[in-house]
Amino acid sequence: MAQRLVSVWQPFLNSGENSAAALDAALELEELGYARLWFSAGFGENVPRRFRDLLDGTKRIGVAPGIVSIWHSSPAEVAAFTADAERDHPGRFLLGLGASHAPLVEEKGIDYRKPYSKMVSYLDALDDAGLPRSQRVLAALGPRMLELSRDRSAGAHPYFTPVEHTAEARAALGADRLLAPEVAVVVDPDAGSARATARQYTAGYLALPNYTNNLRRFGWTDDDLAGGGSDRLVDALIPWGTPEQVAAGVEKHFEAGADEVAIQVLNGGNAGAFPADAFRTLAAILI
Repeated sequence: MAQRLVSVWQPFLNSGENSAAALDAALELEELGYARLWFSAGFGENVPRRFRDLLDGTKRIGVAPGIVSIWHSSPAEVAAFTADAERDHPGRFLLGLGASHAPLVEEKGIDYRKPYSKMVSYLDALDDAGLPRSQRVLAALGPRMLELSRDRSAGAHPYFTPVEHTAEARAALGADRLLAPEVAVVVDPDAGSARATARQYTAGYLALPNYTNNLRRFGWTDDDLAGGGSDRLVDALIPWGTPEQVAAGVEKHFEAGADEVAIQVLNGGNAGAFPADAFRTLAAILI
């Protein structure tokens, strides 16, 4: 696709206690030229109202859940939410769907079996509800889900993946599907503190089999996956350093075939604080 979009992936945007501050952040990100706002839809039965609040409170920027869990939200509710958003804000809401992870699903008492088949049946239900494929993307890691993204949606939103996965995803999707990976970054030139910040993020994801199995496909070993990740793995997943070094790491995903990169600025696990300075600085370099 002939586009190069820089977006934002940030948990702060879904902060229930700071809704006014989240909207202020969204408005500034819009003015800085970011293309879209991504954040998790969580594990409730409905798409959170926050997505609609941000659409209503901004003018141009896109809004997308990364992701709505197909085990928790019904296709009918998701289709209705998307249709309402498209009616009132044409072209600005993109539905991100994902099969989530067995440990997160099963702790809710849901039997996590055959996630690929579950996704296929969920997409069938969305088709029956009249939701166009152009209004949805899939959180795809492995080859089969990438192919499903190509055939049944507008594209893919991979999460927690190295540049090599971006190249593989582009090859699987073909040239005319959206590829929008999330890329977490640390704006800190000190190797020790930057990697420590990164590991506060990587440790949780390296406990989830979907992510570790995907990384093993690219040659990462058990030693790399242990203890929050080896230095080599952390450096491959999380661009860190000066703003210019971080931007260069993001650029690698564009060079590998991404149409859109959703930057998540890590700030030491402090989801209650918005890293505005980092997003301002990166916008000046990347946008």
